[in-house]
Amino acid sequence: MNTPSSTPLLRIGVVGYGHLGQFLVEKILSEGPGVGLELAFVWNRNPDKLKGTVAEEFILQDLSSFAERRCDVIVEVCHPHIVKEFGVRFLSRSHFMVGSPSALSDSALNQDLRQAARQYSRTLYVPSGALWGGQDIQRLSDSGALKALFIRMSKHPSCFRLTKDVLTDWSEGEGRRVLFRGSVAELCPVAPNNVNTMAAAAVAAGALGFSGVQGEIVSDTQLSDYHVVEVEVTGPDGFSVHTVRRNPAKLGAVTGSATYKSFWNSLLVCKGHGGRVYLC
Repeated sequence: MNTPSSTPLLRIGVVGYGHLGQFLVEKILSEGPGVGLELAFVWNRNPDKLKGTVAEEFILQDLSSFAERRCDVIVEVCHPHIVKEFGVRFLSRSHFMVGSPSALSDSALNQDLRQAARQYSRTLYVPSGALWGGQDIQRLSDSGALKALFIRMSKHPSCFRLTKDVLTDWSEGEGRRVLFRGSVAELCPVAPNNVNTMAAAAVAAGALGFSGVQGEIVSDTQLSDYHVVEVEVTGPDGFSVHTVRRNPAKLGAVTGSATYKSFWNSLLVCKGHGGRVYLC
């Protein structure tokens, strides 16, 4: 898609420079102008990681000064804590893409961000990430026909980053172990970096919400090449859908490789939808 020279480019701020942040920055710099995007800034908790890899003009030293860069969209790919600390402030000045939607399991924060989106006529974007069929789930929910939603994420144990001490004793060859099963509201604080796909599903299933959507995380030493995401949707009169997605991933990788392109595609739809939450 070619962007006419008279059309201003959307200025994108990237918060976080892990693997996903690096991917997005490289894509914006290399392909952004052709699709209507330009890089406004990059911020990382450890600024030393940016030196020598990101041009000095794009490095933001103090995240509190983000407004000086006049962004159209700020993309968080860092940690739920950033969403809690800066989310409302970001929305007061730009559209905001939440790359860590597990933060939205905090009901008070969720409401604050939605209120800020309405107040400032901004859009709170939630990327679908590794979720397959998110828009279909959302349509079913909006119509009042969604009865239940269950999502299971299975990964090699090296790929989990858990806040509770439930996986320190794993060993190669042990096979499959269910780590947690319950509501996504309960699950997000346990594995905030691993269950953003579940959080996106809870946003899509607005009628059920984080407390109504059920989730399960599974450690499986057989999954050395990919993550598995299973979604079970239940509707009225016996209607159901069961999808299984295998997302290629290296050992130790929190994010599967196919999710990177999904984030990029989500960023391409950030043209402003005004005062709402938008699953993209």
